[in-house]
Amino acid sequence: MPDVKLPPALTAPKTRALALCGVLVGSLFAVAAFAPLPYTLTWPGSTADVLGTYQGKQVLTITGAPTRQTEGQLRMVTISATNPGERTTLWTALRAWGSSAEAVLPSEAVYPQTDPAKAQQVTADQMTQSQDSATVAALGYLRLAPSQVKVTVDLGDIGGPSAGQLIALGIIDRLAGDGQGGDLTGGRVIAGTGTIDDQGNVGAVGGVPLKTRAAARDGATVFLVPKDECSDAKVNTPAGLRLIPVTTLTDSVNALKALKTGGTVPSC
Repeated sequence: MPDVKLPPALTAPKTRALALCGVLVGSLFAVAAFAPLPYTLTWPGSTADVLGTYQGKQVLTITGAPTRQTEGQLRMVTISATNPGERTTLWTALRAWGSSAEAVLPSEAVYPQTDPAKAQQVTADQMTQSQDSATVAALGYLRLAPSQVKVTVDLGDIGGPSAGQLIALGIIDRLAGDGQGGDLTGGRVIAGTGTIDDQGNVGAVGGVPLKTRAAARDGATVFLVPKDECSDAKVNTPAGLRLIPVTTLTDSVNALKALKTGGTVPSC
């Protein structure tokens, strides 16, 4: 075969060095693209109507006081996430950063406990505390004695504290409605998120841009959001979903009543 003479520019030591560096850099990028990162992938999760059933079981069971039939829905919302300890690759993270339907968060923000069993226990404990506080706050709002009214909540394996506000509203709707014989929902599909304490203060939870998408997907037209998270809620807000900021359980009840009567309703 005849000799092939390459141009001097391609055989110069500097060119060979640059080519070698390029190969090394390319290899590093290839490794980085599949190397695990300390981030967790999240996306819109399930929703549950606290006035109805979830996974075939009644969500709210109330004894010790008369309850009422309700119309409309009060949907608590969740986000789904990769499992504790499961790392996200750079490629997956870049894809999620460019998507409005996914998000990547620092793993420690989603799972303070990296051990899967401990993480599950933490979220279960948070849900139990949330249910207890929601019951105390709702009964306190209605001026009913917790010693006479018992509330049990069944949301399956859903964990975390973010259903507190909606559970409290569900208890109020089942016991008293709007106080004038009607439903708090006004027949609408209402969704929302937010922690709650015994005094009825609604707190931030995180993941709101994904939760609004889950709410709209499941038919909600109104979303009750902790006031401090209004700016987050307005990121890629689904069309037709009305955002209502609240700081207390009383705010939430008053906003739902105003929706029914055409009164003034705050907005983000």
